[in-house]
Amino acid sequence: MHTELLTTVKTSSQDLRVVETNPQTDPRWESFVVEHPNGSIYHHPAWLGALEREYGQKGVYFVCEDATGQVLAILPMVYTRGLPFNLGRRLRPLIGRRFSSLPRTPVAGPLSRDSQATVAVLQEAVQQVSRNPGVQLQIKTQGRELDGLVDGIVCTPWRLSYLLHLPVSSEGPFRISNRDSRASVKRAINKATRLGVYTRPAETEAELSAWYGLYLETMQYHAVPPRPYRFFVALWELLKPRGMMQLLLAERQTVRSQRIIAGSIFLRFGRTVSYAFGGSRRGDLSLRPNDVIQWQAINEACRSGFRFFDFGEVPEGHDDLARFKSKWGSEPLRLYRYYYPACTDLENGSVEFGGYLELLKKTVWRRLPLTATAWLGDRLYKYL
Repeated sequence: MHTELLTTVKTSSQDLRVVETNPQTDPRWESFVVEHPNGSIYHHPAWLGALEREYGQKGVYFVCEDATGQVLAILPMVYTRGLPFNLGRRLRPLIGRRFSSLPRTPVAGPLSRDSQATVAVLQEAVQQVSRNPGVQLQIKTQGRELDGLVDGIVCTPWRLSYLLHLPVSSEGPFRISNRDSRASVKRAINKATRLGVYTRPAETEAELSAWYGLYLETMQYHAVPPRPYRFFVALWELLKPRGMMQLLLAERQTVRSQRIIAGSIFLRFGRTVSYAFGGSRRGDLSLRPNDVIQWQAINEACRSGFRFFDFGEVPEGHDDLARFKSKWGSEPLRLYRYYYPACTDLENGSVEFGGYLELLKKTVWRRLPLTATAWLGDRLYKYL
């Protein structure tokens, strides 16, 4: 275990100090995440290790401890370089130089048992940014719990995420409360079953590689840069052996052939199963493979005792995706991002790459070979 003392904070009741540590060698980090009721997969050392493997970025990991060494708060951070060209002032908070918790991660704000400890790690993050002109602090949270804690850190609403509350105990399959949605899902499942579609977990890295081709196809269609294959290998090697990651495949069995037509990656930790990444063959979407995959994943989560199923965020204007995620009974939940210095360019969290991506979608992106989109996505994400 290695820790480096950064600051000491004296409060009215106790002396706190903020240290920098290594979650991979400091056993207190994982224990704190596992034991905390709000500990998430995105705070876990396995996820942090996968992020570091993706681009070789070393994180800066703050721990606030008391005089006895007991951990009271943690905050994982990573520096990003920002894109080497300017796409306009309004996009700088998204693509500029940042000290982020965490890049390429939905949420990963401070995890704390003490409000004063939360303030201490945030203040240390502000000090780090203040020593690096041109770098902006970015903290991603599920709520507004950081409001008013540290002067200068300002909250901005972000996208909606969709969260499904699972039943405490359930006998039989999961039941969707809305009658129309329940009938729609039932028809989709019956159709897929009738046409020979079934689900199973991926067992080999070769199957992960086969799924990655479907993922590239899906990202290309939506004009979204894909994550590099090595990131998914890192998830496979670091999370899957712990039971924290599952690639659920949809295959179609016919008399003449058997082939993978879709697949989704789910992250499993604490009380929550999170839908993280998906890929499917567009020519097979009429077989409803994604409905079958989500239905299987939700029922497995119920049987395993999880309390929440997180469908993830939806960009503004993607109404079809929002409808797909909400039909299962999930509820929209606003995500937030905190910035220092204050960011006035992200009014109401509405800034998206929209115009640029729509142009790419119509003129360039969908016409590129999949290998080219993979190459470009890899080059782009290393700056983000």
